[in-house]
Amino acid sequence: MISHLNRDLVADFTRYLRLERNLAQNSVSSYQQDIREFEAYLQQQGKTQIPEDHYTIINFLAYQLQQGKAESSLARITSALRQFYRWLLKTHQIQKDPMLDIDSPKRGQHLPQALSEPEIQLLLNQPDVQKTLGIRDRALLETMYATGIRVSEAANLSLNNLHLDLGLIKVLGKGQKERLIPIGDIAINWLRQYIATSRADLVARYRRRHNIVFVNFHGNPLTRQAIWNLIKKYVQQADIQKNITPHTLRHTFATHLLEHGADLRVVQELLGHSDIATTQIYTHLSQKRMLAVYQRTHPRA
Repeated sequence: MISHLNRDLVADFTRYLRLERNLAQNSVSSYQQDIREFEAYLQQQGKTQIPEDHYTIINFLAYQLQQGKAESSLARITSALRQFYRWLLKTHQIQKDPMLDIDSPKRGQHLPQALSEPEIQLLLNQPDVQKTLGIRDRALLETMYATGIRVSEAANLSLNNLHLDLGLIKVLGKGQKERLIPIGDIAINWLRQYIATSRADLVARYRRRHNIVFVNFHGNPLTRQAIWNLIKKYVQQADIQKNITPHTLRHTFATHLLEHGADLRVVQELLGHSDIATTQIYTHLSQKRMLAVYQRTHPRA
C-alpha cells in the first residue's frame, strides 16, 4: 500500500514523534516543517502519493541545495525523511524504505568554543556580589559551569530539584528526560547564599509563589533569553574575545572534564546526550587544544 499525500498523514507522523519517540517540541516542529516542504515539492511535481523510489528523494534534496539550504539544514531534512519513511514502513503504509539507499550528507564539523580555565575564572568573578542581582548571577554562572546544564534547564530549575546536602541536582532535559547531576561545593555555597538572601528578598518583596530557583528583579522566573543576555554581558565585561553562544558554559564544562581525564561515557550521562556521537565532538575539541599546546611548547614542534 502506498500512502496518499494528505495533511492527516503529516499530523499522524508528528504525533508519533512527540508521543512515541518522545522528541523535544523544537525537533518535532523542525521535522514537521521539513516533511511539509517535501509534501509541497511532490505536489509541485504532480505526485499524489509518497514515492518509494530514492531518485525522487535525491531530486528533492538537490532542489533544496539549489534553494541555498545550508549543510546543517540539508542534514536535518535527510534525518526527517529517514524518520518519516521508517514510520511509514512501521505502520505498513509503504512496502519499501527508499531512504536505505540514501547516505546522509557529510556535515562540516563545527567545534564549539570553550573557555580556558583562566577565562572561566575571570568570567565567574565578573558579577558584583555586593549587589542583590550580582549574588544571583554568580550563583547562576557557578551552577551552569559546575553541572553543564542547558540554558533552558537552568531557567526551569526548581527548588524541589536541589538536593544540595547530597551534592546533586535533578534536571528535566530534552524529551522530558530526568537526570541527576553532581554539583561541586563552590556552586553549592553560592546557591545557598543566593537562595537565603537575594531570592528570598525578591520573592517576598513581590509576593511571588513559585519554586523556580533563578528569578529576575521582580521575583518572576528568569527567562532563557535573560540568562543568555547575562552570560553575553559578563563575557564582554571580562573582555573575552571568543564567539560566545548560549551553550558556552556547557561546552566549557564538558571540555574541562575530558581534559582532566573524565570518561566519555560519564560526560555523556552528565550532559544528557542520548547518542555518544554527540559527546565525541568534545574529544575533538580537547585534542585540538592539546595540539595547540604541543605546537607552542615543544622545542621541535
